[in-house]
Amino acid sequence: MKEIISSNFYNDVKNIIINARNKVYHYANSTMIYAYWDIGERIIIEEQGGKERADYGKKILHELSLKLTEDFGSGYDERNLRRMRQFYQTFPIRDALRPELTWTHYRSLLMVENEKARQYYLKESVEQNWGTRALDRQISSLTYERILSSQNKMEVKKHEDDIARQDVLMPQDIIKDPYVLEFLDLPANTGFYEKDLEKALIDNLQKFILELGRGFAFIARQQRISTETSNFFIDLTFYNYLLKCFVIIDLKIGKLTHQDIGQMDMYVRMFDDLKRGEGDNPTIGLILCTEKDETVVRYSILAENRHMFASKYKLYLPTEEELIKELEAERRQIEMMQKDK
Repeated sequence: MKEIISSNFYNDVKNIIINARNKVYHYANSTMIYAYWDIGERIIIEEQGGKERADYGKKILHELSLKLTEDFGSGYDERNLRRMRQFYQTFPIRDALRPELTWTHYRSLLMVENEKARQYYLKESVEQNWGTRALDRQISSLTYERILSSQNKMEVKKHEDDIARQDVLMPQDIIKDPYVLEFLDLPANTGFYEKDLEKALIDNLQKFILELGRGFAFIARQQRISTETSNFFIDLTFYNYLLKCFVIIDLKIGKLTHQDIGQMDMYVRMFDDLKRGEGDNPTIGLILCTEKDETVVRYSILAENRHMFASKYKLYLPTEEELIKELEAERRQIEMMQKDK
């Protein structure tokens, strides 16, 4: 059947939607930047009101961290609260904050002690559209200092800008493992169904998008993809405007199986064929599961496919002991893989 609408018309409409979602993301990002600055300012004011400033400061950060974590979950430990306080002190003019930059950008900038160097990296991050990886590389390689000491400053700067532009964001740069979904308030013993997990994620969509990371926009729940003979439904569909691609998510209760991987492989191929638009990069498939069988991962297409991932999700923050066990297990797994090479 001949299509009624032209590809140009469709692309115009699609770009309007993507641009609108980008603005929503930037608004949410800038709102949090200002919120962290406001928290830093409020902490300083409270500390200055204490009788014994140093001891009082430590106590209020500890108690504030406990209360905020109880109400809002992770992200408000004492270390992050100290960063917010430092953020206010380092960038004291609220109106001078750059909403184009993320909190991760600003955390990297806080590590630069030289104010002129810090302002250089901030300015270049905005003007050159540096991602956080490019910014960290510029800081660690002392780009500002090398430009300052060079006799041919423009040549050095051009060389560094060219390198920064090569730091292209890859799918593995945005996929986390694990994801912490403690804001869902689901039982840790997984006494629930996949539909319950899906509903909880939709009900807490804003928090879920923040946990996913930069550039995500929600598209659909239970999106249907159809062939001549069958209908299939994808649990959650997002678009990442930084990678310029769709990200489809399959939710699993329990351990990852080879059947799950095969199903996601089929979904990614079908989505690319039926939904991916002109100008979109290849679709990313992400399986969220409570447990990964590393043998299954190792001997499946996940080991080689750069657009398919399996990540664990946790319904609570791990204890220090659990974290040590996980790191030890990952170390053993890496050692086994190196022996086989």
